[in-house]
Amino acid sequence: MIKTNSYAAYAPGEALKPWPLERRDPGPHDVVIDIVYCGICHSDIHTVRGEWGEQNWPFVAGHEIVGRVSAVGDAVTLHKVGDQVGVGCMVDSCRKCPPCQVRMEQFCEPGFSGTYSGIEVGTGRPTYGGYSSVIVVHEDFVLRIPEGLDPAGAAPLLCAGITTYSPLRRWKVGPGMKVGIVGLGGLGHVAVKLAKAMGAHVTLFTTSPGKVEDGKALGADEVVVSTDPAAMKANAYTLDFVLDTVSAPHDLDPYLNLLKIDGTMTLVGMPAEPHPSPDPGSLILKRRSLAGSITGGLTETQEMLDFCAEHGIAADYEMVAMDEVNEAYEKLLAGKVKYRYVIDMATMPPL
Repeated sequence: MIKTNSYAAYAPGEALKPWPLERRDPGPHDVVIDIVYCGICHSDIHTVRGEWGEQNWPFVAGHEIVGRVSAVGDAVTLHKVGDQVGVGCMVDSCRKCPPCQVRMEQFCEPGFSGTYSGIEVGTGRPTYGGYSSVIVVHEDFVLRIPEGLDPAGAAPLLCAGITTYSPLRRWKVGPGMKVGIVGLGGLGHVAVKLAKAMGAHVTLFTTSPGKVEDGKALGADEVVVSTDPAAMKANAYTLDFVLDTVSAPHDLDPYLNLLKIDGTMTLVGMPAEPHPSPDPGSLILKRRSLAGSITGGLTETQEMLDFCAEHGIAADYEMVAMDEVNEAYEKLLAGKVKYRYVIDMATMPPL
């Protein structure tokens, strides 16, 4: 076993603190990664606080991982020692079901193995995430981080980036389209950059007047304060596609009413409680569609990373030390981060 240190929650809602963690010895197809950076995702907080069901405790979060390969199994062909690599939301899947066969592992029918809160294929052990110094992952679930990308800014792309890139690609966002992005947070700020790079006219919708200039600086062509009824009315029936990134319950109808005939609104935020809408009339009367989307598969995630490298896209982040993670959680919940916290794993206390 590989002994490493981590930061873990010992029970739901408890503050994270050091925990000695043992990773499996690498098998023939495994890659050992020394973690350099790990982003903090809203999903981490939901899970640590027991809001998404019971976990194996102690629990180690983190699925926005960037590091360097330190060792590989004898049969590994995709990566070599020294490579800059990443690990996102998945570390394995069944490999056999129809979605897995076409590299859409996010829809694995038996269920993919999450980077945390999952079960390792073969060992049956719980998976533990990237708030740790080392991780061991099958080579097929390790991604290449292009050297041109800022590695710290690339870490959030492994969740926030692919979660927004996948629906933008699925609904063929491109030149000539008018796209709305709802929410300017960890997902929304990356979505603005991606949609703009794809050639769309991008309108950002935010409840915070203080984020208007930020939205424009990130590349939005227009920024609308969604609590202003006149501004929302002026944008009704103008958009081809809306991507809603907000992870709190809210009324969907005002955003559905922004869509043209046959427009689609896709949800990627996962609130702890259901949304109070939509009114069926918002969909029926304009033949609109309301959809949802999860993360992307491994092939699509690599495509996203290469796209971001080509277009100079990375997450806007604030670096924190490992012992600042509990404070970072509170600030994230209060919306006091622009726009993603990334942990510098060099600050991990030694074993």
